[in-house]
Amino acid sequence: MNETFRATGGLRSSTWYETATRWTQLTLVEDDPQTYDLEFWLRIFDETQSNSACLSAGGYVAYYPSKIPLHHVSRFIGGRDPFGELVAGARARNMHVVARVDPHAVHADVAAAHPEWISVTAEGALRKHWSFPGAYITCAWGDYNRSFMSQVIREVAANYDIDAVFANRWAGHGVCYCAHCSSDFKAKTGYELPRERDPHDPVWQAWLGWSRRTLTDLINHWNGVVASERPHGRFIPNIGNSSMLDFDLDEVESYCPILFVDHQGRRGVIPIWSAGRDGKRMRGAMGDRPIGLITSTSVEEKWRWKDSVQSPEEIRMWMIDGMAHGLRPWFTKFNGKVPDSRWVAPIAESFRLHAKLEKDLGSLHPTAEIAMLDPSTTLRSWHPDDREDAEGHELGLYHALIEARLPFDLHSDLDLSDAALDRYKLIVVANACFLSLEQCESLTRYVQRGGSLVASFETSLYDEWGTRRSDFGLAELFGASVVGETLGPLKNTYMALSGEEHALQRGFGDAQRIMAGTRQIAVQLHDGAGAKVPFRFIPAFPDLPMEEIYPREAASDPAVITRQFEGGGRVVYFPWNLGEIFWDVLNLDHSILFKNSVRWALGRQPRVEIEGQGVLDIATLEGDGKLCLHLVNLTNPMMMKGPVREIIAVGRQLVSVALADGVGAASVRLLVSEAVPTTRIEGGRLEIEVPGIAASEVVLIDFGS
Repeated sequence: MNETFRATGGLRSSTWYETATRWTQLTLVEDDPQTYDLEFWLRIFDETQSNSACLSAGGYVAYYPSKIPLHHVSRFIGGRDPFGELVAGARARNMHVVARVDPHAVHADVAAAHPEWISVTAEGALRKHWSFPGAYITCAWGDYNRSFMSQVIREVAANYDIDAVFANRWAGHGVCYCAHCSSDFKAKTGYELPRERDPHDPVWQAWLGWSRRTLTDLINHWNGVVASERPHGRFIPNIGNSSMLDFDLDEVESYCPILFVDHQGRRGVIPIWSAGRDGKRMRGAMGDRPIGLITSTSVEEKWRWKDSVQSPEEIRMWMIDGMAHGLRPWFTKFNGKVPDSRWVAPIAESFRLHAKLEKDLGSLHPTAEIAMLDPSTTLRSWHPDDREDAEGHELGLYHALIEARLPFDLHSDLDLSDAALDRYKLIVVANACFLSLEQCESLTRYVQRGGSLVASFETSLYDEWGTRRSDFGLAELFGASVVGETLGPLKNTYMALSGEEHALQRGFGDAQRIMAGTRQIAVQLHDGAGAKVPFRFIPAFPDLPMEEIYPREAASDPAVITRQFEGGGRVVYFPWNLGEIFWDVLNLDHSILFKNSVRWALGRQPRVEIEGQGVLDIATLEGDGKLCLHLVNLTNPMMMKGPVREIIAVGRQLVSVALADGVGAASVRLLVSEAVPTTRIEGGRLEIEVPGIAASEVVLIDFGS
């Protein structure tokens, strides 16, 4: 351990990450050592009230005078040490410091000297970089990461006053067919490397498992390298909102005290609530572990304008929605030079808002009475490139819950213990098709204990390995069994409101039928199950010629099934693709139907209700006798397709919160606007008038006052 480290006052705290709540990341480019403005970046640390920094150190390019052979030091470094300069400036401000490394590529001289370090295509060629001529993609599973990058990580940790090493693009880019991967995979699984990514292929499943174990072991190895030089230090992998499923999460949790989700902004058609969804997904798998949301200052579309500047309001809304759901703000700027500084104001304002709210909310924890099951088992069976299609069911029901103005969590199906499920009154299961017998039994016990379930389509129709069952694993809960194969895709489908009067039929006016799904499962009710059928499928009929568009048969098969259990639990099952088709079409009737289903399944008035115009993403936090409602105003024509051009305020919102027995008073503050709200207690509920909301408002209720 070097003298520079001793001179800084010895070891840093082993719990440094607890106060690492606002992050500045500067990703340098090769010519920055000669051209970047150090004083500008030190001012940014101050203006944003950042207490943590992630700074480019090495890997593809070293921004310090590395002594490791073949470690490419910036051609423009001269006599400077830009990484060291930035570390010193951050530490002078009592900031935490994390060193960024990027192992995903090397220059041609490295590939020539060590071809065994390079990823190999299925055709046997060294994998050239898809973007930069002359660069090569490294193999993530072999000796390059295990040996060479370990030297880099050790050199950085030994010579600079850091708390952790953060790795970007370290986990590979698809199947590598190099000699190491081929032999190691064969030795550990008995298979040759897969040539196709078929989620039902045992070879593909074996590769997913092998990759997961190998990369998880690499995390542990690098963590040990950092800790050997900095006993308080850690290795932190860059984990995306879906790629976290590529690792053994129990092991990651043991070694990584803080994690960051790399979803830097919107591209294509992605709703603004996706930032908060990242927080819910990471928390659902990793518990209350500190998690940051990496947000880019640039436009994040597929065309890779990395040195551009995103619209200020888009940056604000993305960061605020993440913050509402517990993510710590982190912004990243590519290129130390700043030809366009329009990103500075929205970043600084968002960070200052976080600092302001942190004083009151820092000790509170997210809570909700509804959870959507995050089908990790299902998604782990798919290749990362296919997960977006697989997630359509969940995205649709997620958006429907947003429209219903109901606070909810995402909960990973990796933990379906009784204690984990009993935190919630209702679980929404959006086509979790691959569920193990043990998972099905856990959900069944949950309902028998009084919990409620809303499920759709092929939920539990397959086991965890992708093998179709003869019947639903949850057939006893649904009160129905499969009859035949899944039908579809279908066009022009409908379902009729049946003669059985039911709460799920409210809100459709005088309509006798509404749209059904494009994929349907024929089911038969169990005798004696007491199931109700408020909607029945109308058998499919032609959509052309126009003269032939009329039903030939009366409604028959169940389209919605509801059940009530003695212990108080309720179940709603949709034998069709409600989430997927709502995400595709956003039909109002489907939104009404789902909202009715959730409210009926709860069996009582939701704890938190908010009336008013607009679309709000609602987060609830509790602790110390307090309840916080974080209301994010998503009302915007650019809500689903960015970027947001302006914040469109909504007017008066009436918040209603159920009071616990014996609670007859509470104090209320609005933390963002600092306006004084009108409050009253009526019928066992606290009612609060919020005058209006611009980007967001935070309602803090103190029941101890």
